[in-house]
Amino acid sequence: QVQLVESGGDLVQPGGSLRLSCAASGILFSIYDMGWYRQAPGKERELVARITSEGRSNYRDSVKGRFTISRDNAKNMVYLQMNSLKPEDTAVYYCNAEFHSARDYWGQGTQVTVSS
Repeated sequence: QVQLVESGGDLVQPGGSLRLSCAASGILFSIYDMGWYRQAPGKERELVARITSEGRSNYRDSVKGRFTISRDNAKNMVYLQMNSLKPEDTAVYYCNAEFHSARDYWGQGTQVTVSS
């Protein structure tokens, strides 16, 4: 059974940092592109960052320079380091695994709240 389990979400003050983790099981992790998405209340789910099986990464413009996505294939883990957090980063963050648009899996999400 495929499982993606996110962790690391928390309540933080503006300007603070968090590191989200996603543990994958049930897939050949190294061949999957991995991504972090987020969904704020009343809004559509949006791509935050993506890292391919080859290690190439990309980010939505609003998080460039603040967030860093990384992966550890030996541990079947993907991470999202989030710095300089803003209230508008508040959302449920979801881990995604995709294989050539033919396989697509999602975690249950972890809540990130940025507030003073």
